[in-house]
Amino acid sequence: MSNFSVNVPQLSSLYSTQTPKVRMNLCVDQVFDKMLMWRGMSTKMRFPSCSNAELPDLRKRSKRRSLRMIKCRAAGADGGRVAVGDDVFSVTTSSKYEVDYLGQSTKGDLNLKLDPLQSFGDGQATLEGPIEEVARTEAQAAENLIRELGIQGPFSAQHSPRGIFCSRTLNLRSISAIGYDMDYTLMHYNVMAWEGKAYDYCMENLKSMGFPVDGLAFDPELVIRGLMIDKEKGNLVKADRFGYVKRAMHGTKILSNKAVSEIYGRELVDLRNQSRWEFLNTFFSVSEALAYAQMVDRLDDGFISADLGTLDYKGLYKAVAKALFRAHVEGQLKSEIMSKPELFVEPDPELPLALLDQKEAGKKLLLITNSDYHYTDKMMKHSFNKFLPNDMDWRDLFDMVIVSARKPEFFQMSHPLYEVVTGEGLMRPCFKAETGGLYSGGSAQMIESSLNVHGDEILYVGDHIYTDVSVSKVHLRWRTALICRELEEEYMALIGSRGHREELIELINQKEVVGDLFNQLRLALQRRSKGRPAQTLAATNLDDQELTETMQKLLIVMQRLDDKIGLMLETDGELFNKRWGFLSRAGLWDKSHLMRQIEKYADIYTSRVSNFLNYTPFMYFRSQEQSLAHDSPLQDAGMEN
Repeated sequence: MSNFSVNVPQLSSLYSTQTPKVRMNLCVDQVFDKMLMWRGMSTKMRFPSCSNAELPDLRKRSKRRSLRMIKCRAAGADGGRVAVGDDVFSVTTSSKYEVDYLGQSTKGDLNLKLDPLQSFGDGQATLEGPIEEVARTEAQAAENLIRELGIQGPFSAQHSPRGIFCSRTLNLRSISAIGYDMDYTLMHYNVMAWEGKAYDYCMENLKSMGFPVDGLAFDPELVIRGLMIDKEKGNLVKADRFGYVKRAMHGTKILSNKAVSEIYGRELVDLRNQSRWEFLNTFFSVSEALAYAQMVDRLDDGFISADLGTLDYKGLYKAVAKALFRAHVEGQLKSEIMSKPELFVEPDPELPLALLDQKEAGKKLLLITNSDYHYTDKMMKHSFNKFLPNDMDWRDLFDMVIVSARKPEFFQMSHPLYEVVTGEGLMRPCFKAETGGLYSGGSAQMIESSLNVHGDEILYVGDHIYTDVSVSKVHLRWRTALICRELEEEYMALIGSRGHREELIELINQKEVVGDLFNQLRLALQRRSKGRPAQTLAATNLDDQELTETMQKLLIVMQRLDDKIGLMLETDGELFNKRWGFLSRAGLWDKSHLMRQIEKYADIYTSRVSNFLNYTPFMYFRSQEQSLAHDSPLQDAGMEN
């Protein structure tokens, strides 16, 4: 069966469109009817698989079938008519919203205009009785309907590489406007092609400055997002959520655990110290970090000419950053990408459809990008237009477009606003943004004022943990979503590593048991040597020789376990990256510093924007229970009771 999604563009209308992936939108009263009549309907609504060529007939058949259902349901038990669609439902407005039991706004929720039981006619009996029983019955009916329609349920969608994961509860119905970044958010680049080309231009600029770059090549496996550059020591490091360094690389050489402990054992990574630390927030950081690591090797080996002056690791970073900045500013890089976008961009056919769902659900869509107008227009046309229905242009999706936004300052302060008035990019100053406009510069406060939406009514979606997510949340209290494409690869790598991790945990548990006995015997030996009671029956029944031999045997076992566990820990996560392990983990059980940043600033996070297509624009994302160190014994006690 083909995949279908159920949502509500308008309560009393049907909408269908021909797309690469067959989809149909059903109005909400049909879905409710289906749930209520599930057990009593002799003919179930089925959607056979079909090709795009068969879609016109499918539209006609499904529309006739839907209309028949509405007519049947519209006749009440007494032969009269009951209200349908907009006559039955009302939407909670921004002026009348309340706050639910999880502290979320109820704005955008549907409400019944009529008495809840009377409005269902013959379905009234199904809603009588204790709510626990009613909910159980209706939940089962909903699961059956979802399965019948071939829709991926929210729980199955969440537990997949393409799920949307929730750090802080978010009622999507209460969101009035959704803003999007462009690069690596609405548009995903081929990392080897885009960052490889950025690296090439960076190397050319370094060579022109006198740096030795011959023999160096682009290797994206050398670095991952979430690392930090230590500009004082010439290192790349990976830290846990507390800031303790767990892995480090000097230049391109991985440091041993002992070396890491000696260098960073007494200090924590503090990203507020920007003169020392540079956080790799996004894919755009890959080429810079790689070039820096390779230049550190050249500096250590004495290959950098004295004619460049006395360079330390911090000065070297400035030189690399300057070379890469020139590659972006001088326009050669983007000009080459614009001339052949098919070589650099990986289009996502489902992404424009996800935005179309949101727009039809009444969300105001915004594009806020630091890219200039010409680049934005060229790349968006290439990535969007061929996947939109009815000859739509990418501009038709957005209520407002802001180019050259200068984020993160866009969220913090006000800049002059210009309106782009011609296709060639001619601009004129303006003082107020209007819906449907295309602008350059301005500020987030200007958007709030123009659209009359503020704070947590706006969801902003981007790939940069600082520029897009952190600043918009801290300064404006916008709701936030982070796009992290690597989640798909990491999800599969974690699944592939289950056996390895289970074996590792079993060995660690065995070490803990053996170690506990060893420590008890060691304490008994210590007390015995001081003439004090051993206080343990096992130690009391052992003479000195037996006690010593038992401890020797246990110590040998623990040492061998340590050797085995150490090797397995070094290879943990190598299915994702051989040098750095998993993106979200630092060590076996702890979270990485990047993951802590995501949890702190991103309300939801996912691998790509098109994942919204697996949900609906009315989704209530609920954060999961957070485990604490003392939760496990509580759970075990509950099981015993």
